[in-house]
Amino acid sequence: MKLPARLAVPIALITLAACAPQTSGGTATTDEKSGTLRVWLFQEVNNKPKEQVVDQAVAAFEQRHKGTDVEVEYIPVDTRAQRVKAAFNDPASAPDLVEYGNTDTAGYVKDGGLADITAEFGTWSDARDTDPTARSSVTVGGKVYGAPLFVGVRALYYRTDVFAELGLTAPKSQAELIATARKVRKAKPELYGIAVGGAYTYGALPFLWAHGGELATARGDSYEAAVDSEAARRGITAYTSLFGDDNCPAAKCASMGGNATVTAFASGKAAMAIGGDFSHAAVEAGAVKGKYAVVPLPGTTPGSIAPAFAGGNNLGVLKSTSHRTLAIELMKSLAGKETQGRLFDAMGFLPTYTDVRQEAARKQPFVKPFIDTLGAGAKSVPASAAWGQIDASQVLPTMFQEIVSGRKDVEAASGDAAKKMDAAFAAAAR
Repeated sequence: MKLPARLAVPIALITLAACAPQTSGGTATTDEKSGTLRVWLFQEVNNKPKEQVVDQAVAAFEQRHKGTDVEVEYIPVDTRAQRVKAAFNDPASAPDLVEYGNTDTAGYVKDGGLADITAEFGTWSDARDTDPTARSSVTVGGKVYGAPLFVGVRALYYRTDVFAELGLTAPKSQAELIATARKVRKAKPELYGIAVGGAYTYGALPFLWAHGGELATARGDSYEAAVDSEAARRGITAYTSLFGDDNCPAAKCASMGGNATVTAFASGKAAMAIGGDFSHAAVEAGAVKGKYAVVPLPGTTPGSIAPAFAGGNNLGVLKSTSHRTLAIELMKSLAGKETQGRLFDAMGFLPTYTDVRQEAARKQPFVKPFIDTLGAGAKSVPASAAWGQIDASQVLPTMFQEIVSGRKDVEAASGDAAKKMDAAFAAAAR
């Protein structure tokens, strides 16, 4: 396996998605059976274990396919939308295989960048055990555009040593969570009670959903934003109340994303954090190893579980690849049962195969809170090509940051966010 130097992202590409390159129209006319395959995978908080699993799978693939080299590059998640859309329109610099978030599927399909692999997926033996939710994450209009790589769901990590010292128990409602965070901060001002981030969309959404809010509601073939509803505003108010000197100061926390909040917890700077099953390896590698536990993030009613974002990542073959057959075989190697089992062992990524997941739960009890959270009813973002633009344009992080900075109140910020979302939905429907 060859690891190329990281490519610099041109300044022009870090503008809003509305300024990103337009829909790709190209499909490769050749299917070469040797040569170099380029792969883009996401950079994790603690990436080394992931690299080791990928290296093993790639080495075995190269042994099976003589004359083939695989180059893997790990790209930042935050700039993926601009980077991938640019690749769709520049086959010469594009990868053959790319990791993408399940919220990106509809947008990438509309952009014309992903190859339809319905036939190959249908004859792949491993795919028979893919759970229906994971399969739906790679399906648009009845066609399959990739292979699910892992299921991602978040829960509440908390410091057992700090809680024992202060006589606290794991919170059973969101009101109790907020109160507990402030108690910790007051007793230990060197800690965040709970690390939160103004750019942590998927950590904030359980608060919005638990209060009965929605991101958007279906309107025929499109959607209408609902972040400005009264229920959504109650959830937004609950989440943004955690930014302040009594928990996580806005000056430090407003710009934090999910990785930064997990890093704060893992390094011992926070008593709680909302982290994924995929965050387990980073926390285990940090200063809090052996001093934490995980429970489902509570809802508004004591004992309830807040709806979590049903996340996860997929692997897709680009339509422009000149190595279609090899790229699909590499996709199967990286997203197959054997590699998913190793990714679980290395990173804590929940497998997308029901049988592999059952085995993972048997081996590692730490996954129980995450499986319980999935069972309580996880939710997703609108299944619209507009979501890619909404996400890349930072509509929701901007809303949260405007509120916690004091520039706008909840009503004004959510109203402005709803207008931006509606504009994106309208554009996607055209």
